[in-house]
Amino acid sequence: MNRLYIVIGAFGSGKSEYSVHLARQLNQQGLQVSLADLDVVNPYFRTRDVRDVFAREGIEVIAPEGQFKHADLPMISPRIKGAVENKAKTVILDVGGDPAGCRALGRFVEPAEARGYHMIHVVNTNRPFTSTPEEIILMKEMLEFSSKLKIGELVCNTNLMEFTTAEVVTTGIRIIQEAADKLGIAFHKYLVLDKYKDLVPDNILGKTREIMTYTLIKPWENTSGLGI
Repeated sequence: MNRLYIVIGAFGSGKSEYSVHLARQLNQQGLQVSLADLDVVNPYFRTRDVRDVFAREGIEVIAPEGQFKHADLPMISPRIKGAVENKAKTVILDVGGDPAGCRALGRFVEPAEARGYHMIHVVNTNRPFTSTPEEIILMKEMLEFSSKLKIGELVCNTNLMEFTTAEVVTTGIRIIQEAADKLGIAFHKYLVLDKYKDLVPDNILGKTREIMTYTLIKPWENTSGLGI
């Protein structure tokens, strides 16, 4: 079945990184995947930046093109509505990282509901506004109000980059689990960058570890002088 995935999260949650990871994961399963960039909030972590790499891997990236390809503007490709309605492909929507960014989803509510969707809320408990169960619950409510769609799953992306430890991730899982229990929402997995996989084991508190590759490199981290 070709599903519609909507990936959202607060600013700095890592939801764009997870969107890229999910696209690759589904592509490796033999599915035809389209990844649509609805992130009108963050100019440094946008899925449009992997367009050329994904084209070689057989994954379609839908984002502003031509002179607007690298524009730091709140622009959305008109092709996204067609992708949402296209049940011949698995579609991932990477949505802006705060309630204001989530409003971009408003124009796709009807086709998303008609098709059916699974909305994933990526949470890093070391970022502002999602550091406690109460804040996570409030953020979920704000994102749902702005998007007019319902979140079906929480995913833990708690990390401190090079300072990430098993204890850091465990604390994040505990916080998110408390929120998930209060919300009655699914919570099954946590994300770990491949460079830290030896520091953070699988099956923490019964959750499944998913290992991601660090893809969306910030401009000041790119020492090669080359794009992704």
